[in-house]
Amino acid sequence: MPGNSHDHLTAALMSRRRWLQIGAVALSGLDPIRALRAAESESLPPVRSCILVFYQGGPSHLDTWDMKPKAPAEVRGDFKPIATAVPGLWASEHLPHLARVADRLAIVRSLHHRLTNHLPAAFTTLIGRDPPRGDQLFVGQSLSDPPSLGSAVSRARPAERLGIPPFVALPHRMWNEMDVPGQSAGFLGSAHEPLQVEGDPSHPDFRLPELEFAAGMTTARLEQRESLLDTLERPLRSAGALAASGAVDDFRAKALDLLGSDLVRRAFDLRLESAPVRDRYSRTRHGQSLLLARRLVEAGVRFVAVYDRKINGAESWDTHGSNFALLKDSLLPPADQGLAALIEDLADRGLLDSTLVIALGEFGRTPRVNGAAGRDHWPFCYNAVLAGGGARGGFVYGSSDSLGAYPDTNPVTPADIAATLFWRFGLDPAGEIRDRTDRPYRLADGQPLRQLFG
Repeated sequence: MPGNSHDHLTAALMSRRRWLQIGAVALSGLDPIRALRAAESESLPPVRSCILVFYQGGPSHLDTWDMKPKAPAEVRGDFKPIATAVPGLWASEHLPHLARVADRLAIVRSLHHRLTNHLPAAFTTLIGRDPPRGDQLFVGQSLSDPPSLGSAVSRARPAERLGIPPFVALPHRMWNEMDVPGQSAGFLGSAHEPLQVEGDPSHPDFRLPELEFAAGMTTARLEQRESLLDTLERPLRSAGALAASGAVDDFRAKALDLLGSDLVRRAFDLRLESAPVRDRYSRTRHGQSLLLARRLVEAGVRFVAVYDRKINGAESWDTHGSNFALLKDSLLPPADQGLAALIEDLADRGLLDSTLVIALGEFGRTPRVNGAAGRDHWPFCYNAVLAGGGARGGFVYGSSDSLGAYPDTNPVTPADIAATLFWRFGLDPAGEIRDRTDRPYRLADGQPLRQLFG
């Protein structure tokens, strides 16, 4: 039949085009299988959103996704590995939920950098480049810093719907003697700062006062006041009498957009979720934050940063002492249940292919357990977990040596993770952004991990 012959011709042309593409890639030195995967990754549609899950303090890679059961006791620690949904891929016994969805996860086991302190390590993780002030104990934030990953996405990929913030950070601003760097827009300015949520989404009374009108206020009255204010300020602004009016205008415009958006208000209202769905994520601060992240990307938010643990120290991922007790009793259960629920929920709602999920800390922990039954800072080899956005499920990229101390194959840097994120948004990581003095910067200094996708 004519319809069938047309279909066969189209398929043949597409097949020929694919093999030509694969052949071109193979000429670069890749074997045919890797060439096929590289060609497939290049044809992926860009993602619409990203959820970055950041575990402040640095989770132990040796007690989660890179266990060393054959290593000496002082390296392998207390936990046992369990099988996952992927044959040959093992996980910690305290990650049963993520083990179940491992066929949707891509594990990077060779992430590394050389910054041993929390603040500079957070800088390189959340910004994707080394801090200009090096590995100091205290590295705060500066208006001259490069932007956070979320702010860079906000600049390059504005939200598609009016009133939707492109970048939301929740459920708090991180602190470690000072603001943790990498949470702000830096030299991109106030227009690309995140909508910062401060509150516990698991609390029955959780709400955002910023999204609520004062008594007697309506959208129409707010618009009238804004029009009047603009009329009064216009002569002063043109005369240069309003210093830094640009930043004020940015904040005011964002506030008005948010107040006028019923979609945003509904996205933040977790009461609209059924009890079984909320239970699925766990009724914890972290679990409900991940549920809120799903609701936000569903509403059209481009980038959601979910920060686990507000203040570094006791009960954080910084497990210098009692590493195994803390992981078992308080850290891993909500992280395991919440992240697995997020991935399954995104898939169930048809959002996983268009949403890239990245989960990581600022570094890993030392291979050898210390005298306080803890593990210390170790940036020289650690893990990241990716899912969605076309990531290959059940795939492990890179490897560590026998002690989990250093990358053995395919070393990856935070700059490569940043480049991968931008590439999946359809952006050229080598493209430029400019600071306040018009000085150019590459969007990312690393290389996209194309092998993880397709």
